[in-house]
Amino acid sequence: MHVLVLGSGVIGTSMAYYLNRAGHQVTVIDRQPGPALETSFANAGEVSPGYSAPWAGPGIPIKAIKAIKAIKAIKWMLMYHSPLVIKPMLDPAMWRWGLGMLRNCTEERYRVNKSRMVRLAEYSRDCLKALRSETGIEYDQRSQGTLQLFRTQKQLDGISKDVEILKQYGVDFQVLEGDAYLEHEPGLAPVKEKFVGALRLPGDETGDCFKFTQELARIAEANGVEFRFGETIQSITREGGTITGVKTDAAVVHADKYILALGSYSPLLAKPIGIKLPIYPVKGFSITVPIEDAVLSPESTIMDETHKVAVTRLGNTIRVGGTAQLSGYDLKLDERRRGTLEFVVSDLFPQGGDVAKAEFWTGLRPMTPDGTPIIGDTRYDNLYLSTGHGTLGWRPWQPAPVASWPT
Repeated sequence: MHVLVLGSGVIGTSMAYYLNRAGHQVTVIDRQPGPALETSFANAGEVSPGYSAPWAGPGIPIKAIKAIKAIKAIKWMLMYHSPLVIKPMLDPAMWRWGLGMLRNCTEERYRVNKSRMVRLAEYSRDCLKALRSETGIEYDQRSQGTLQLFRTQKQLDGISKDVEILKQYGVDFQVLEGDAYLEHEPGLAPVKEKFVGALRLPGDETGDCFKFTQELARIAEANGVEFRFGETIQSITREGGTITGVKTDAAVVHADKYILALGSYSPLLAKPIGIKLPIYPVKGFSITVPIEDAVLSPESTIMDETHKVAVTRLGNTIRVGGTAQLSGYDLKLDERRRGTLEFVVSDLFPQGGDVAKAEFWTGLRPMTPDGTPIIGDTRYDNLYLSTGHGTLGWRPWQPAPVASWPT
């Protein structure tokens, strides 16, 4: 069976690898000159099933309603180094997405959504381990967990709901009071007075998503996957309940099955064929800092709960990723966001790296209102979705629908 995968980020490339391994003929199309050159290029580097959680949660509606009314007394909106930036726009899609998020801000929906995210992320992490074993793939990976740092006692006391769900699904965790976290991240010793404790998730991993995807694409291509780079996908053609082809700026490409894995751009291609995807681009930023003192740098991933910024060790660099900006498909670099990332890494590891030499990047994360990705079939008998994977880390998702496809 010939399968056409639309998108060569970490999701599309992983799908192509697994489909090829299952015996299918696979073609991948992407407008970029190579794999992982958009959202997968320079994210925070977390493989973080234990930290998976939806944005939508109890208490968020009050903050959101105030934001909509432009009341400036909101804590996050007043912070100079704010983790959330909303650029007011007359964009119906943004407001629909925001209202959908508000509908998920109940205790019940939070528990359901987080449990779905944790289960899927744990499964994906296990797939990643198996993939490493079978391919020997290298991507600056580490398996030393995630440390969620709390600057206030209120933050530390507020993790009870998350801990309950972690217990429910058997996810290993440690609540570390005081400076007990220094056993795992000794580079924080010079600033230990800034934190009251941490939640450690030892099953989490880190790695360079760009390196992973590039290497996996090389393996997949060597095994027979065809990558068609530099082709812009223009539309999907259909006849009745069947997809008949994909039109690019170079040709019309035909296959037996089609997978839409274009991240934030998936809704733009799906809408003309009658599929409305509840996905909105959430803009994120990162800096990559060369390490100056390895002893005073992170061992794995630190999540600063106050600023919602991740600081990750990737080879000889520190990757700092975070902030969330709702501004549509705008890809302009914002120097104020760079300032936030530089502030956080300097606050945590002031002697670890040279921020003056940092590389600055931005990308669009495909976010759903409830935080869970959209994976599976559609109203068309040969079109499948793997998109909307959100803002937390990267994970190679094995294509769940494959086992049930007719041959």
